[in-house]
Amino acid sequence: MLFLVVALFLFGVLLGTAGHVPVPVTVTAGVVVAAWLVVFFLKERRKSTNSVKGARR
Repeated sequence: MLFLVVALFLFGVLLGTAGHVPVPVTVTAGVVVAAWLVVFFLKERRKSTNSVKGARR
């Protein structure tokens, strides 16, 4: 998944809107998206762990 994020980031830098804004803005946006993905991953992992524990009862 990390490879996909990096590939999309590089693609955006070369061809997308990210090519028209300064590099620090693009990097900041990439860091924000990566942080959101980490938070989402941890939240979903916690949710699935809790549901597995509940299913064992």
